[in-house]
Amino acid sequence: MHTQYLIPFAVYCLILIIIGIVSHRKQTTSADFIVGNRSLNFWITALSAHASDMSSWLFMAFPATVFIAGVPQLWIAFGLLLGMFLTWQLVAKKLRTSTEKYDSYTLPTFFENRFKDKTNILRLITAIMALFFLTCYVSAGLIAMGRVFESMFQIDFTVGLTVSTLVILVYTLIGGFITIAWTDLFQAIFLLCMVIFVPTVAFFHLENGFGSIVTAAEAKGISLSLIPDFSFASIVAIIFLSLEWGLGYFGQPHIVTKFMGINNAENMNKSKYLGMTWQFLALTAAAFVGLVGIAFFEEGLHKPEQVFVEMVKVLFHPLAAGFILCSVIAASVSTMDTQILVNASMISEDLYKKMFRRHASPKELLVISRLGVVFVALLSLYFALNRNTTIQEAVLYAWSGLGCSFGPLMLMSLYTKKTNNYGAISGVLVGGIVAGVWGSVNSYVTSFVIPPMIPGFALSLLSIYVVSRLTWSKTSNLYRRSLIL
Repeated sequence: MHTQYLIPFAVYCLILIIIGIVSHRKQTTSADFIVGNRSLNFWITALSAHASDMSSWLFMAFPATVFIAGVPQLWIAFGLLLGMFLTWQLVAKKLRTSTEKYDSYTLPTFFENRFKDKTNILRLITAIMALFFLTCYVSAGLIAMGRVFESMFQIDFTVGLTVSTLVILVYTLIGGFITIAWTDLFQAIFLLCMVIFVPTVAFFHLENGFGSIVTAAEAKGISLSLIPDFSFASIVAIIFLSLEWGLGYFGQPHIVTKFMGINNAENMNKSKYLGMTWQFLALTAAAFVGLVGIAFFEEGLHKPEQVFVEMVKVLFHPLAAGFILCSVIAASVSTMDTQILVNASMISEDLYKKMFRRHASPKELLVISRLGVVFVALLSLYFALNRNTTIQEAVLYAWSGLGCSFGPLMLMSLYTKKTNNYGAISGVLVGGIVAGVWGSVNSYVTSFVIPPMIPGFALSLLSIYVVSRLTWSKTSNLYRRSLIL
């Protein structure tokens, strides 16, 4: 274990805890803990939302895809930028005002109130689906952190994950939504600086700059063209790359809940442009890591996901390298803390309160929220210890599941009046199930490898529309009876 690597990590953990203590506000209700009583300004909303989006995937999985397959993988970034812009444009402001109108602090509660579901089925299914896929997402982040600990800090995988989980637990329990927003702000600035700085330094170490990248790419058979050729297969692959990531934004609870916390919905445009600028810079820099890595590591890497980590180890003194690699941990932590909080809020608001204690006091729900944080963190840690997948695969599975389960319903809930609770229930079920099993059935349906996001999103949207139309009269009659009674 290299002490010079560990010192920066210890300092980083201390900074997070200090931010948690400084930003702490006394919480008396679960609303304070879950959405910070809707008190965030526009710049904290913007950067915390985007920091919650860009997990360790930004430093490890995305650069690895560019490192292996070249410039065509930039279509992933294009899809993400377009998807996030449309989410700001179509969802952010409407969701903020709608959740306040329906007095909702979680997505399951909002969907239930919006569609007047008296059966509790919609809330229950939505909460369970979100809990499953978000826990998978948190586990993917923990796996990434564990690999950094092993490679850089030479800390045992299990020990490293346990320590990181405890740090996240401490500052999340201290302050909830407000603390997470402030720590995410710090981490967004920190990781952006590092993901720009490292490939820039590496680039100036190349003998011929871009010429070295071109030569190395040609030798390895890696394409540097955004569109390798205009064949049908290439065009379809580009469309799939863009859609499998871009469509997912509409349904990511850990991102869209940040919109619910802004103090003034009219400031959402400011948040949008600030956040999109941050995302463009971060994705561009991450892609540059992969491109520079093609020439920087002429012999390739046994573990391509370590391209950023290995680059840092080669370029910098251990003390500086440990500090820089805390940015990878920052990317993981800034996503996981929000995901853990969202899961905990659904446990308290959507399961405990609705299913077991309808008249639970605000303080009681606050305690349950905090216990939920502990439960979700430990469950995710347990799953992460079974590291049998790549970070890219784990993140994409969770991303697709959340996007297909909630994305179509989110759009329908905000933009249509002809959607009812039956359609909403069918959409969540169809989207989540298709995304979850598509990888196993794809080969039986077509010879093309189709990302689960595409059939899952489309079938969920279709089922919401069809089932709502088929049951509309039934819903209208039930609603009229409830008004009479």
